[in-house]
Amino acid sequence: MTEPDEQPVIRDKRRLDPTTGELRTPEEVAAEEAVTASEPAVDGGAHPAPDAPAGAGSGQQDAPADEDPVAAAKAEAADLQDQLARAKADLYNLDQRFNNFVKRSRAEALAERGRGAEDVVEALVPVLDDIHHAREHDGLSGPLGAMAEKFEETLVSRFKVERYGTAGDEFDPNVHEALMHNQSEDAATETVSQVLQPGYRVGEKVVRPARVAVTGPQ
Repeated sequence: MTEPDEQPVIRDKRRLDPTTGELRTPEEVAAEEAVTASEPAVDGGAHPAPDAPAGAGSGQQDAPADEDPVAAAKAEAADLQDQLARAKADLYNLDQRFNNFVKRSRAEALAERGRGAEDVVEALVPVLDDIHHAREHDGLSGPLGAMAEKFEETLVSRFKVERYGTAGDEFDPNVHEALMHNQSEDAATETVSQVLQPGYRVGEKVVRPARVAVTGPQ
């Protein structure tokens, strides 16, 4: 039986020379066999050194100790809960910003509409004054009077336009503009004695203050 450390010896007994392709003589074959037999056997396998410890040079490292699967699952669950809480907070903030944007947009739209109505009424104040004076002097009748009334009703219903100012009202500098001022023993407070031009407002916004004559106490 062959020992484990012995290696087979290969002898070339081919009759044809592998280099030249010519027929070799029995003498050449015998000489080749003698040369091959004299060469040391080539060790085809690598053997570890006798003193080398088992597994040396394999590049393998000791496997780490197994982690507790329950602890790892709890840690992962806690991380997922934290991520979920953060996502909910981001969604809540986004929803609040969107709601504030909607409210602000609606408020701005209403404000712009109100400013537009104020600009229109301010431009129409001279026309409204003419209609008011013509009505006071019975100058509105027939189709013209009907058109004037329809025009005023449209301003009141669509744009909340209000004509104000009446003799006897208490003078308010926020809504009145005094063009004349008199004193009287009978007056207890500053009172509107005559309306020279009525005032107009859209909702709470004064478009033009009422121009009046005021009578105050002595």
